Amino acid sequence: MKRWSWGWTVLVMANIACGEQGQQVVWRIDNLNAIGGHEITVAGTPKVIETAGGKALEFDGEGDAIFLDVHPLDGARVFTAEVVFQPYPNGLKEQRFFHMQDDANDQRVLFETRLTDDNHWFLDTFIRTGDANHTQFAEDFKHPIGPWYHAAIVVDGKTFRHYVNGKLELSREIDYVPQMSGRTSLGVRINKVYWFKGAIRTTRFTAGVLQPKEFLKP
Repeated sequence: MKRWSWGWTVLVMANIACGEQGQQVVWRIDNLNAIGGHEITVAGTPKVIETAGGKALEFDGEGDAIFLDVHPLDGARVFTAEVVFQPYPNGLKEQRFFHMQDDANDQRVLFETRLTDDNHWFLDTFIRTGDANHTQFAEDFKHPIGPWYHAAIVVDGKTFRHYVNGKLELSREIDYVPQMSGRTSLGVRINKVYWFKGAIRTTRFTAGVLQPKEFLKP
């Protein structure tokens, strides 16, 4: 185990073929005491559930969430942020389920779901960096509600891409400025709006650009 510039204890994943970018942090979202070695603050009554891929946290879409006083992308110039999750039916139309924020400069990275009237959802990702907002609203890429999914945001400093289950959906240019220390929320936006109804099992943060074949599996 070692320390590095993100301020985290990291796992060096030798089997990941990304050279010097092989340092990673994995959060198992499987309890209500600590995630990734960090204490959490709990809102509502999220539940620990058993899934085929291991334990996960289930959120009711009304008042359940967890908060951590750490920003996992602190200091990263390039990164891959991943999440394995399961959206449930009958949630809010807009749900901000994974939010990382630099408190000093109001910079942030968000994963969001948008539910449709035909029991589908699509991914909406957002990055605020510098004075610019960057939104990737994947309304042409709908997915059925029910299965577990993997979503990823990949930033190489100049390009912002997002993927679902290893497939690129949207990409745009970005002049990314590294974010500093801050906070993270799972199950809701940090300011407690747009609650998520569903389950989250794993998140992972890589100091580099992963290829889809290197992503976590849902």
